Amino acid sequence: QVQLVESGGGLVQAGGSLRLSCAASGRTFSRDDMGWFRQAPGKERDFVAAIRWSGSSTYYADSVKGRFTISRDNAKNTVYLQMNSLKPEDTAVYYCAVDTGHTLPRDRVAAYDYWGQGTQVTVSS
Repeated sequence: QVQLVESGGGLVQAGGSLRLSCAASGRTFSRDDMGWFRQAPGKERDFVAAIRWSGSSTYYADSVKGRFTISRDNAKNTVYLQMNSLKPEDTAVYYCAVDTGHTLPRDRVAAYDYWGQGTQVTVSS
């Protein structure tokens, strides 16, 4: 049974930083691309960042480029999202996800086969 467990969310002031982690189990993820999405109340789930299985390539939404960094440790089956210079508009539930098929654009929710339960990030002004 595949499980993704996010952690590291919380309340932070604008300009602060948080590091999210996503621990995966139930499958060998070293050949899977992984991504982070976020969903604010009343809004759709939006792409944040993605990383190729090898870690050689990373991709970001324009809104977070230069502030967020995605990374992974395949030995630990864990993907990270370092978030710096946080803004109130970054407030959302953050989800990690696994793309096993590599057939759809990585910024689409439908591209991902497994999802975590989410972790809340709240940025106060």
